[in-house]
Parts: sequence; structure tokens; C-alpha cells
Amino acid sequence: MATVLLVEDDHVVRSAMLRALTDRGHTVHATATALDALRRVVADPPDLIVLDLGLPDLDGADALRMLRGITDLPIIIATARDDETEIVRLLRAGADAYMVKPFTGPHLDARVTSVLRRTGRATRAEPTTHQVGQLRVDVGQRLAQLDGNALELTRKEFDLLAYLAARPGQVVTRRELLEEVWQQPWIGEDQTIDVHLYWLRRKLGETAADPRYLHTVRGVGLRLAAPG
Repeated sequence: MATVLLVEDDHVVRSAMLRALTDRGHTVHATATALDALRRVVADPPDLIVLDLGLPDLDGADALRMLRGITDLPIIIATARDDETEIVRLLRAGADAYMVKPFTGPHLDARVTSVLRRTGRATRAEPTTHQVGQLRVDVGQRLAQLDGNALELTRKEFDLLAYLAARPGQVVTRRELLEEVWQQPWIGEDQTIDVHLYWLRRKLGETAADPRYLHTVRGVGLRLAAPG
């Protein structure tokens, strides 16, 4: 559980994001303006800030610069702007992550958890071992086993498998995988996932045409589930 300051001026979007985070156990304080966000950070610092760019009183980029002047709290930019140059500029200006709307509640929760863990501010204990059928993924030991036999995986193959194994049966979008596993902004279709997925499937003894664990949901993403 984390305390999140949500800075979003659209009341419909703000309500949806607030509900998505609170449903997953986070404490959320919401505001519609940058100046109020600055006051709140000084008076009662949260664990993390989710910041929209299109605010009524200050542009989000200016708000990010001012926030970075008073705090080193993790900041996730959440906006409809998907220009790659802008994404890179804001990440270099101090944002810890960048999410392009629209996104799902589970994706937002995953990003919050990922950023907190990466910045050393994780407040929620997570399982270190995931069991899906005969597939066992030990995150702490970075060890994956299938039918009791160790799998020889590259670092990113393991990261991809571990991310999916932590969400058994759940469809995970390609955008989420690229942003969470590779920590890269989504700028359209990318072959990075496909290359790693091809080799991961081979090591699991399956193919895209004949999947056992890794199932492609056409036009959406991937789902890891036990055979049968």
C-alpha cells in the first residue's frame, strides 16, 4: 500500500484513476491544480505523485520542474501526449516514468508498484515465487524451472516471464510490457517483445501456433496460464 498524490484536472479521469488505485489498496489524495499539489507535497509528502500535464494553472512540465525543486519523490507523468521528444525531455527533467492515456487500472497499479520498487520506496510486500502449473519462477533467486528442470534464460527473458507469471490468467498489453519490463516509452509497434517472446517460447517447449503457457491475445497482448 502506498500514499499517492494524484494531480489530474479532468474529474472523470481523476475519479476513474482514484477508484483504480484505492481498489488496489493505495491511499489516494487527489487535486486538480499544480499549485495545490505543491502545497500538499510540502505539508504532507506522499509516497509517489501521478502528474497530468494539461493542468489549468500550470503546464505539467513546469509543475514537474517546480516539484523537483522541493522533493525527490517518485513522479509518474500520466498524459495523452505521446510525442517521443516530449517523453524524453520530461524523463530527463526528472520524471521517473511516463504513461500515455488511455491505460487500465491494473497497468497504473503495476507502474506505481514498479516505480516505488525501483526507487527504493516500495511499501507493499510481493510474492517472490510464482507457480503456474509446472512452471515455477523464483524472482528473488532469478531462477525459472519447468517440470523441475532449470530454464536457461537471458536477463530480459526472465524479466518478461516473471512479469507475466505474477499475473497468471491476466491479459497484459504489449504497451505495458514494453513500459514495465523494458522501461521504454510506447511509440507504436515494436519487435523487441516478439524477439524475446520467440526465444522464451522455444525454451518453454512451445510455439505461437501451439502454445502451452504463453498465449497471444490478438490485438491486445499476452496471457500466461497453465496448460488445460
